[in-house]
Amino acid sequence: MSSFAFRAALAATALTIACAAGAQQGNRISITTGGTGGVYYPLGGGMASILSKYVPGLSATAEVTGGSVDNLKLINAGKAEVGLSMADAAYEAEQGIDKFKDGKVNVRTLMVLYPNKMHVVTVDGTGITKMSDLKGKRVSTGSPGSGTEIMATRVLEGAGLDIKKDIKQERLGVAESVNAMKDKKIDAFFWVGGVPTAAVTDLATTPGVKIRLIDHADAVDAMNKKYGPLYVKDTIAGYKGMDKPSDVAVVWNILVTNDKMSDKMAYDIVKTLWEKKPELVAVHKEAANIELKWQKSGTPVPYHPGAKKYFEEQGIKF
Repeated sequence: MSSFAFRAALAATALTIACAAGAQQGNRISITTGGTGGVYYPLGGGMASILSKYVPGLSATAEVTGGSVDNLKLINAGKAEVGLSMADAAYEAEQGIDKFKDGKVNVRTLMVLYPNKMHVVTVDGTGITKMSDLKGKRVSTGSPGSGTEIMATRVLEGAGLDIKKDIKQERLGVAESVNAMKDKKIDAFFWVGGVPTAAVTDLATTPGVKIRLIDHADAVDAMNKKYGPLYVKDTIAGYKGMDKPSDVAVVWNILVTNDKMSDKMAYDIVKTLWEKKPELVAVHKEAANIELKWQKSGTPVPYHPGAKKYFEEQGIKF
């Protein structure tokens, strides 16, 4: 073989390797979740495992993040392909308002997941029995970049409290909030997530601790009046030590991507997760609440065409 032919063959081989590497890179997706103490992280890990197992050529990984706001910004920056988000945060991103006033996110819904319930958690001995008792107290409103922080601000506002003036604000994730409660560094914390949330269960089962969840569902009407019909009223029950169910505000969780994902990829992701739902339920029981009946009404954000196609095949009319 001449030196020219050898160089040409070598170049062709290099191009083939580069193309293969590029194709492989294109089949890797990152699923952004939340902190390790919540539901997003284990559920996102379950999704990544299922997609990697059942979608040919796809490798998915779950990433720890600050939560909804971070996830939406990572998707917008092209640093992640899929993310879990609260519906209110995704709506703000799509509209380019509040925490996204510097730029809209071309976010698209893949599927509606499960209801996220706002926990306002304290323990006996803090003197807190109702929302107005939070005034002057040390309160964690969620980690920066989280949907919890957005919703906590709105719940406080709906209850007639100012997050900047009326409380001594800390900004901790749920696991950090629980540790701070145990160490008596805070008096209460906000957390919006599935039930049960592992970190809250940890606090509830700590010897010598009796948790109390503060009712706040009466703030929902004011929240919806200002921000649109994003929230509903529900209850939380079942954590050890609770004397009665807590009346709370609820927002839906959704799985999102951006408008750059191919229709086939979106379709394959939704189809696979839907068909393998029992495996997702085995990871966390909140996955049992992922149902067809919520797909039309649970999100204020437009569907990705690939996801929409799958749900239309299942009889959902958009």
